[in-house]
Amino acid sequence: MATKTKPTYLGLLNAIAVGEASAEPFFLAWADTTKDKRLATTLRFVAMREGEHGKAFAKRMLELGYEVRPSNSDFAAKALETAASDKSDLQKFRALKLGNGSPKIDVFDSMFNDKTIDPITGALLGRYIAEERDSTRLLAAEFDRLLAKDRAKKARAAARTTKA
Repeated sequence: MATKTKPTYLGLLNAIAVGEASAEPFFLAWADTTKDKRLATTLRFVAMREGEHGKAFAKRMLELGYEVRPSNSDFAAKALETAASDKSDLQKFRALKLGNGSPKIDVFDSMFNDKTIDPITGALLGRYIAEERDSTRLLAAEFDRLLAKDRAKKARAAARTTKA
């Protein structure tokens, strides 16, 4: 199944494989440290997707005759440290830059600009993009829920202080 010429999109596949595989542990660490069961369920679901994506793209690279090249970035270690910390869930969302919903500039928009992408890789990318966008929506909904919960808690505390 190996290709004769190096695919122009190999770097994209590698970046996705590395990034997704490195995201799974920090979502799981966060799920293990949160006290919010609903958030923990969402984080475990997203972690499962991230890990599956990492493996699926690494597998596709092997099918094309190439192996994943690890990144020298320390982002994964920092993200894991943040996720496993005793920071609040809202602080973690902010530190990890998650929960913002659909960004104005979507990194996925340009992934199909390469017209040499084969059908198998294209199908994998399509599924990946749809699932990543859904994970973004799920995390944004959790962020919004926790933010509303925090604001209500602060409003109740302020009301108690005013009464006293």
